[in-house]
Amino acid sequence: MAKYTSEDYTEGRLLPKMLAFALPLMAINILQSLYQSADLAVVGRFGASSAVSVAAIGATGSIINAIINFFGGLSVGAGVVAAQAKGARDDKELFETVHTAIPLSLICGVFITVFCLLAAKLILAWTGTPDDIIDLSALYLRIYFAGAPAFLVSGLGGSLLRAVGDYKRPLFISACAGGANVALNVLFVVAFRMDVAGVAVATLISSYASAAAIVLTLMKREDTARLFIGRMKIYGAALKKMLKIGVPAGIQGFLHSFSNVIIQSSINSFGKLAIAGNAAAVRIEALLWVVHNAFTVAGVNFTAQNFGARKFDRIKKTALSCIGCIVAESALFFIVTNLFGSELLGIFIKDSPEAVKWGLIRLAAVTSLYVLDGVNDCANGLLRGLGYATVPMVSVIFFICIFRIGWVYTVFAAHRTYETLMLCLPVSWALGTVFGLTAFILVFKRLKKKSALQN
Repeated sequence: MAKYTSEDYTEGRLLPKMLAFALPLMAINILQSLYQSADLAVVGRFGASSAVSVAAIGATGSIINAIINFFGGLSVGAGVVAAQAKGARDDKELFETVHTAIPLSLICGVFITVFCLLAAKLILAWTGTPDDIIDLSALYLRIYFAGAPAFLVSGLGGSLLRAVGDYKRPLFISACAGGANVALNVLFVVAFRMDVAGVAVATLISSYASAAAIVLTLMKREDTARLFIGRMKIYGAALKKMLKIGVPAGIQGFLHSFSNVIIQSSINSFGKLAIAGNAAAVRIEALLWVVHNAFTVAGVNFTAQNFGARKFDRIKKTALSCIGCIVAESALFFIVTNLFGSELLGIFIKDSPEAVKWGLIRLAAVTSLYVLDGVNDCANGLLRGLGYATVPMVSVIFFICIFRIGWVYTVFAAHRTYETLMLCLPVSWALGTVFGLTAFILVFKRLKKKSALQN
């Protein structure tokens, strides 16, 4: 049997191991979020026109998330299959998962690049992007998605490394790539006066550097997760398992983001200052979401490994630990944003108090109940770790996508205020949380009973 050199989540004290996993991942996520926010901050502070430049990038956010999240489901699928293989000590399945994931990410990345080069302006026009920023937004999208192969290789590669317990090297790679991104932002925007194009090019360069480092890390491993370039191919069995988890997760991510595209099109109707304020607020919220995500990813990996080992008591402890951590950090974030909201928004918007007012409205509506979004994501992650990716997809279809779109065309249509539009977010989280937690409890009990009968 091959030597396993990475962390085993099926033994030892659970909470310390979970924190050891989640905290570095949280640092990765926060660094990435800060680096992305640096894009907006640099162009907002030093671009040709603060509100216009921030609005041009902000108008692309929901579109980028919709596309990346759909294909990002492959990262979830690859990570779950790899983690279950490690928990079950299935060397063959782990090897095939690694060697299927990387070429699959390259194929999908090239497809995204070609699609977005051709359709960028058409998509922006469909979402109602104002004429005074649509050309800048289209330029940003085209340059940004030239890096799609790198995004997916980094995503899938990082997911594979974390699934087998290697969370330190992805952190280091992310920190270095993000630092380079910030330096290039300053160079291209401040020194070369490239404005929106400059931050897009900086992201492009740093993304390919990150992807190369992830691939090299996989190639230097000493266990079954080691990548051999010459042996990469699409292994049918591994692909089937990855898609079983990844496609529903991708559809879930896409539908979640698609509902946000509809919301963004409604925000666009309030003009560029509303777009700029909303974009700045979203970047602040992203800091909380990435902390949520760290515990969600920990929940997925710990659940998957322990499900592979059929250790249901540890799965239960994993769920309680993840939810408890999410509740605690959400309370802290709520206090910070309510005390320093204007100052935080001012980092991104230097010359438009009106845009800051729009951002404050969103923060007030969202942060008070953002904990529900975290618990909802965590419940969905736990279900995916158990191999039930379809249930979270159904939750997103009904309680996020259909509900939010219905809200836009009914409640918001009757009361066309920004506050009414924002209210649909916490209401949808509340509905999804109730469904997700109920589904996890029922699935967990069913699988535990089935395992007991088999033994």
